[in-house]
Amino acid sequence: MTVKPAIIPCLTYRDAPAAIAFLCDAFGFARHAVHADETNPSIVHHAQLVREGQMIMLSSDGGETEFQRKARMLHPAEAKGVTQTLYVVTDDVDAHAARATAAGAEILLAPTDQDYGGRNYSARDPEGYVWSFGDYDPFAETA
Repeated sequence: MTVKPAIIPCLTYRDAPAAIAFLCDAFGFARHAVHADETNPSIVHHAQLVREGQMIMLSSDGGETEFQRKARMLHPAEAKGVTQTLYVVTDDVDAHAARATAAGAEILLAPTDQDYGGRNYSARDPEGYVWSFGDYDPFAETA
Protein backbone atom coordinates (compact mmCIF):
# COMPACT_ATOMS: atom_id res chain seq x y z
CA MET A 1 0.00 0.00 0.00
CA THR A 2 1.54 3.30 -1.05
CA VAL A 3 -0.95 5.84 0.34
CA LYS A 4 0.66 8.01 3.00
CA PRO A 5 -1.81 8.26 5.88
CA ALA A 6 -3.37 11.65 6.26
CA ILE A 7 -5.91 10.59 8.89
CA ILE A 8 -4.66 8.52 11.80
CA PRO A 9 -7.20 6.92 14.18
CA CYS A 10 -6.42 7.44 17.88
CA LEU A 11 -7.82 5.10 20.53
CA THR A 12 -7.58 4.78 24.29
CA TYR A 13 -7.30 1.46 26.12
CA ARG A 14 -7.65 0.61 29.80
CA ASP A 15 -4.81 -1.90 29.47
CA ALA A 16 -2.76 -0.35 26.70
CA PRO A 17 0.19 -2.80 26.92
CA ALA A 18 -2.21 -5.76 26.52
CA ALA A 19 -4.02 -3.95 23.68
CA ILE A 20 -0.72 -3.38 21.87
CA ALA A 21 0.16 -7.07 22.19
CA PHE A 22 -3.30 -8.10 20.95
CA LEU A 23 -3.34 -5.69 17.99
CA CYS A 24 0.08 -6.96 16.91
CA ASP A 25 -0.74 -10.66 17.40
CA ALA A 26 -4.30 -10.67 16.09
CA PHE A 27 -4.42 -7.92 13.49
CA GLY A 28 -0.82 -7.79 12.25
CA PHE A 29 0.24 -4.39 13.55
CA ALA A 30 3.85 -3.73 14.54
CA ARG A 31 5.19 -1.44 17.22
CA HIS A 32 6.55 1.76 15.70
CA ALA A 33 6.88 3.70 18.96
CA VAL A 34 5.66 3.04 22.49
CA HIS A 35 6.13 5.71 25.15
CA ALA A 36 5.28 4.21 28.53
CA ASP A 37 5.42 6.00 31.85
CA GLU A 38 8.90 5.72 33.37
CA THR A 39 7.58 4.93 36.86
CA ASN A 40 4.57 2.83 35.81
CA PRO A 41 5.06 0.94 32.52
CA SER A 42 1.40 -0.13 32.52
CA ILE A 43 0.55 3.46 31.54
CA VAL A 44 1.18 4.22 27.88
CA HIS A 45 1.28 7.94 27.18
CA HIS A 46 1.50 7.46 23.42
CA ALA A 47 1.99 4.53 21.06
CA GLN A 48 2.17 4.24 17.31
CA LEU A 49 1.41 0.93 15.60
CA VAL A 50 1.87 0.37 11.87
CA ARG A 51 0.52 -2.12 9.37
CA GLU A 52 1.52 -2.01 5.71
CA GLY A 53 2.49 1.65 5.91
CA GLN A 54 -0.66 2.71 7.77
CA MET A 55 -0.72 3.85 11.37
CA ILE A 56 -2.95 3.96 14.42
CA MET A 57 -2.09 5.72 17.65
CA LEU A 58 -3.23 4.76 21.12
CA SER A 59 -2.76 5.62 24.76
CA SER A 60 -3.94 4.52 28.16
CA ASP A 61 -7.52 5.37 29.04
CA GLY A 62 -8.51 7.26 32.13
CA GLY A 63 -8.57 10.91 31.17
CA GLU A 64 -4.94 11.39 32.18
CA THR A 65 -4.41 14.16 29.66
CA GLU A 66 -6.02 17.54 29.36
CA PHE A 67 -7.04 16.64 25.79
CA GLN A 68 -8.80 13.42 26.87
CA ARG A 69 -10.74 15.35 29.51
CA LYS A 70 -11.66 18.25 27.21
CA ALA A 71 -12.60 15.94 24.32
CA ARG A 72 -14.68 13.81 26.73
CA MET A 73 -13.19 10.67 25.23
CA LEU A 74 -15.09 7.58 26.31
CA HIS A 75 -13.99 3.98 26.37
CA PRO A 76 -16.48 1.60 24.68
CA ALA A 77 -17.47 0.26 28.11
CA GLU A 78 -18.36 3.79 29.28
CA ALA A 79 -20.18 4.57 26.04
CA LYS A 80 -22.02 1.23 26.28
CA GLY A 81 -21.01 0.56 22.69
CA VAL A 82 -18.70 1.94 20.05
CA THR A 83 -18.82 5.40 18.58
CA GLN A 84 -16.67 4.51 15.57
CA THR A 85 -15.38 1.48 13.74
CA LEU A 86 -12.13 1.10 11.86
CA TYR A 87 -11.76 -0.36 8.37
CA VAL A 88 -8.39 -1.73 7.29
CA VAL A 89 -7.60 -2.90 3.75
CA THR A 90 -5.93 -6.31 3.64
CA ASP A 91 -5.06 -8.64 0.78
CA ASP A 92 -6.13 -12.01 2.22
CA VAL A 93 -9.30 -11.56 4.25
CA ASP A 94 -9.75 -15.23 5.15
CA ALA A 95 -6.16 -15.67 6.36
CA HIS A 96 -6.42 -12.44 8.36
CA ALA A 97 -9.66 -13.61 9.97
CA ALA A 98 -8.07 -16.95 10.85
CA ARG A 99 -5.13 -15.14 12.50
CA ALA A 100 -7.48 -12.88 14.46
CA THR A 101 -9.59 -15.85 15.57
CA ALA A 102 -6.50 -17.76 16.71
CA ALA A 103 -5.41 -14.74 18.76
CA GLY A 104 -8.79 -14.54 20.51
CA ALA A 105 -10.62 -11.83 18.60
CA GLU A 106 -14.41 -11.98 18.82
CA ILE A 107 -15.58 -12.38 15.22
CA LEU A 108 -18.78 -10.39 14.65
CA LEU A 109 -19.11 -11.03 10.93
CA ALA A 110 -17.32 -13.93 9.27
CA PRO A 111 -15.57 -13.26 5.97
CA THR A 112 -18.35 -12.35 3.55
CA ASP A 113 -18.50 -11.17 -0.06
CA GLN A 114 -20.09 -7.72 -0.24
CA ASP A 115 -22.63 -6.49 -2.82
CA TYR A 116 -20.52 -3.39 -3.53
CA GLY A 117 -17.44 -5.52 -4.20
CA GLY A 118 -14.75 -7.01 -2.05
CA ARG A 119 -14.79 -9.34 0.88
CA ASN A 120 -14.56 -8.40 4.55
CA TYR A 121 -15.03 -9.51 8.12
CA SER A 122 -15.53 -7.69 11.42
CA ALA A 123 -14.10 -8.39 14.85
CA ARG A 124 -14.23 -6.88 18.32
CA ASP A 125 -10.99 -6.45 20.24
CA PRO A 126 -10.81 -7.32 23.96
CA GLU A 127 -11.74 -3.78 25.04
CA GLY A 128 -14.73 -3.44 22.72
CA TYR A 129 -13.48 -1.59 19.65
CA VAL A 130 -14.86 -2.95 16.37
CA TRP A 131 -12.50 -3.48 13.45
CA SER A 132 -13.37 -4.48 9.88
CA PHE A 133 -10.80 -5.91 7.49
CA GLY A 134 -11.46 -6.27 3.80
CA ASP A 135 -9.92 -6.42 0.37
CA TYR A 136 -12.16 -3.63 -0.96
CA ASP A 137 -9.81 -0.69 -1.54
CA PRO A 138 -11.76 2.51 -2.24
CA PHE A 139 -8.56 4.21 -3.43
CA ALA A 140 -8.09 1.64 -6.19
CA GLU A 141 -11.12 3.00 -8.06
CA THR A 142 -9.63 6.50 -8.25
CA ALA A 143 -6.12 5.41 -9.20
